Amino acid sequence: MPRLFHAVSNAEVRRAEGMRRSRRDRALEVAQDYVEAIAELAGQQERVRVVDLARRMGVTHVTVNRTIGRLQSAGYVTMEPYQSIFLTQSGWKMARECKQRHETVVAFLRWLGVSEKAAELDAEGIEHHVSRETLSVFRAVLCGRAFPSGLKAAVEGFE
Repeated sequence: MPRLFHAVSNAEVRRAEGMRRSRRDRALEVAQDYVEAIAELAGQQERVRVVDLARRMGVTHVTVNRTIGRLQSAGYVTMEPYQSIFLTQSGWKMARECKQRHETVVAFLRWLGVSEKAAELDAEGIEHHVSRETLSVFRAVLCGRAFPSGLKAAVEGFE
């Protein structure tokens, strides 16, 4: 008689959980990029349209419409068909947090001596994955309240 179910190993469970987390993280990263872009566009022009967002994000209007649908379901934006896109209160909150995270990461990379162009590009990836603890340390270092305790030892180790 064939087995209908097979035992799932701990490694398979961990791998599946890792993949689920990766998909959730990617979805959040996309949401953050979109609300940040909508906020920036709203500050530059009278209304934010799908075509404006598609141009900014480098994607098609179909991709924008699908993403806006997910953002609406999550409560970050409102939009009527063929109308402007508006951030909700929670969308504005996310946009502010994203902007602050981005600016902190860029400032920290610049403090380290990274060029402005590279810091901006690198911050786009780092800002989505940096922990609150790490951001707090970045801010403390930038404000002169702290100096990374392991930095001197790490630098000496490279010599």
